[in-house]
Amino acid sequence: MSVTQEKKKQIIEAAIAEFQEKGFAGASMDRISERAQVSKRTVYNHFDSKDALFRGITQCLVDQLNAALEIPYDPDLPIRDALIRLGWAEGRLLSNPCFMSLARMIMGETIRDPALAADMNARMTKLAVFEEFMARATAEGKLQATDAKQAAEQFLGLIKSQGFYPNIHANRVASEDEMRVIIEGSADMILARYGNK
Repeated sequence: MSVTQEKKKQIIEAAIAEFQEKGFAGASMDRISERAQVSKRTVYNHFDSKDALFRGITQCLVDQLNAALEIPYDPDLPIRDALIRLGWAEGRLLSNPCFMSLARMIMGETIRDPALAADMNARMTKLAVFEEFMARATAEGKLQATDAKQAAEQFLGLIKSQGFYPNIHANRVASEDEMRVIIEGSADMILARYGNK
């Protein structure tokens, strides 16, 4: 990592801590530069405003989400195993303390700013990946999901309703064992609804 990249990483980490502690409105570029142990000028060389810095942080979250979903569909896997594998793409993030901390901070701001929420949604490919999975599995006769988008939303919803929302509000992270139970149970629910009878 170059010195420039290292400084940018320091600034983003300091900004995450600052936004978590003070919220967007209360966050200060001066305190961010102090936390990052860089000059204010260095902060502005990387991010020309607090808005740009916050957008950089949200892009980190989006990048983590999208990278986690870069799993090719495997037609040779039994459908339950394939569903569980897809579920873990989400589950690994939801059981990662760093990811959940970042998500908690951003979620607080998206509640206050609907435009930010819409922008984040537009940059995430998660639903599209789950929808493509449901469509391919249906085309191959492994599932009977006539509305692939709805089936994708249901699968994600089952996982998030147990592994994300209760924990984001309680400031905790699901353990790997808890997440395994959630993902396997969610896969079984999808199979009960869309599996070949």
